[in-house]
Amino acid sequence: MSNTVTEEYRPSEDEPFMSDRQKDYFRRKLVNWKQEIIDESQGTLNQLQEDNLHLPDIADRASSETEKAIELRTRDRQRKLIAKIDSALRRIDTGEYGYCEETGEPISLRRLDARPIATLSLEAQERHERQEKVHRDD
Repeated sequence: MSNTVTEEYRPSEDEPFMSDRQKDYFRRKLVNWKQEIIDESQGTLNQLQEDNLHLPDIADRASSETEKAIELRTRDRQRKLIAKIDSALRRIDTGEYGYCEETGEPISLRRLDARPIATLSLEAQERHERQEKVHRDD
């Protein structure tokens, strides 16, 4: 029964920022997200291995190779995402989680709820993206 109450909990602005309850909430959110990625990638890997055994036709094999290349790119993105999740979990342990790496100010709870691996406040992220655009346009 206590699990249901915990799952319904949402961090709110009227409680201390990064209280133990908020840290637990984000830790669970990150761990669950990581597990979903691992489960999804394992299922895809199993499917690729099965598909490979049943492709005598050269066109089917070529199509399968294209799918494998796409899958490898996807797995690389997943690996990078898992690394970011692990980094966020470490920041929770060290007390740095939820604070902007650039300004040291708290990142909004709405932003963290939507993007729990965020390391920059929305303002710092937008500033960073504008600077990147300027450098790309040069």
